Amino acid sequence: MKTYSVCFTNYTIGGEAYEHVPAVCGFYGRRVLLVAGEKALCAAGDKLALSIKNSGLEIVRTVIFKGDCTYSQIGKCAEIAGECQAEMIFGLGGGKALDTAKGAAFKVGLPVFTFPTIAATCAAATALSVVYKEDGNFDSFYFYERPARHCFIDLQVIADAPFQYLRAGMGDTIGKFFECHFAARGDKLDHNSALGREISNMCYEPLLEHGVQALKDCREHRASYELQQAVLANIVSTGMVSLMVLDDYNCAVAHSVYYGLVLLPGFEEAYLHGDVVAYGVLVQLAVDGQEEEMCRLKGFLTELGIPSSLKQMNVKLEREYLRDVLKEIVEGPDMEHIPYKVTEDMIFAAMEKVERL
Repeated sequence: MKTYSVCFTNYTIGGEAYEHVPAVCGFYGRRVLLVAGEKALCAAGDKLALSIKNSGLEIVRTVIFKGDCTYSQIGKCAEIAGECQAEMIFGLGGGKALDTAKGAAFKVGLPVFTFPTIAATCAAATALSVVYKEDGNFDSFYFYERPARHCFIDLQVIADAPFQYLRAGMGDTIGKFFECHFAARGDKLDHNSALGREISNMCYEPLLEHGVQALKDCREHRASYELQQAVLANIVSTGMVSLMVLDDYNCAVAHSVYYGLVLLPGFEEAYLHGDVVAYGVLVQLAVDGQEEEMCRLKGFLTELGIPSSLKQMNVKLEREYLRDVLKEIVEGPDMEHIPYKVTEDMIFAAMEKVERL
């Protein structure tokens, strides 16, 4: 019988989450390397610095993160950690900054702590980094033995961030629920994957209940209970699913639709990842014949203001125009483990059905 360990990210969430940093991180040493996005540093840097003042912890070096998470960026931060004799690494910012901090920490064997300033991804709670090539194209996933030791989610910082990131995070989180259940359909799951699939239920129902109000509160910079529930779904629930299930069950049609559409010139720059994944869920539901659920989700996405048709994303519903998109969707790696074969004809017919909603 194989022996294995499962590690989760502990977390603190609230309007004063950073006040808990000294008590949690003090066990790991004193010297901190901070890897922070430029905007994140402006939004939360002073608050973080104040939280560790006179605590014994010291930020000995700050690396301003810009661009993509690349292996060269990870290597550079790891080298700096050695130079300044850091005993731990703090990652502050969005997903790419956090992924870079995690990669650097793993490379030099240091504990890492995450401080997400937006709720667009689950990067703060996962044991991997999405790594890009120098030209901005996807390179690979960098997997780790464990996620960050602790995640500090300052709800007021997220409430003050652009609401579009929270909305896109909801779209991506909804995708986790539908894709996990779809990809795992018919499989006999081990304990980890079965538990992860059940946790994925917390990626949808809480958002249906609280998502609209959470988005309104974020627009008004209010750290409310509803915002908290949405942020927990986007970061914690989604991160736990990612940690638990086999990689086969993390993505399916919805993400593949995203990776197909970004082949269109200018598309990736115009639309956030999670917004497009949410549209991809509609396509997946149409392919799978779940019309009642498709209509329910369509109404919810409309309430959130997420584009839910190709027309709303300025994409022509023409077979020839979408030729490369359709090919990428059905041949993409996210389609390698789904319950039945999906063809280009099925995807195009599903897009037509979604467009008629």
